[in-house]
Amino acid sequence: MGIKRIGKHLLEHRWRVRRIFPPKVLANIEQAIKASEATHSGQIRFVVEGALDGAPLFRNQTARARALDIFSRLRIWDTAHNNGVLIYLLLADRDFEIVADRGIDTKVGAAGWEKICADMEADFRAGNFERGVIKGIEAVSRHLAAHFPKHGAGGNELPDAPVVI
Repeated sequence: MGIKRIGKHLLEHRWRVRRIFPPKVLANIEQAIKASEATHSGQIRFVVEGALDGAPLFRNQTARARALDIFSRLRIWDTAHNNGVLIYLLLADRDFEIVADRGIDTKVGAAGWEKICADMEADFRAGNFERGVIKGIEAVSRHLAAHFPKHGAGGNELPDAPVVI
């Protein structure tokens, strides 16, 4: 565990998350998820965490491991067609992770998710935070629509609102 990483996480304040993702941006992300889910039977969740604290930080938990924990905690795996997808951002590490349930993950694979993450990270480096997240949602949605098209009314199994930790 590096002192530099600990310092970044201890100094990263929730105000930064609120500055980058104010209520209007969070509402726009929620609308993008709703619009996306109208085209497929999958479920998308977006979670942004400012920084790790406590045990996750001092265990040197990676963004990937943290995303897996959140995927489980939010029960994203608990969808009828095993097609839930988590888009997770650990802001202090400036790291996106996508965790997908087995139904969609077998269709897209690690390389597909990594490309979406890289595209979002490029927008973040350019300061286009909202656009980066929405482009990521749209890219995930294209995969879900191709492999799990909408059939009938189908209920919304998971909340669309972004989660800020």
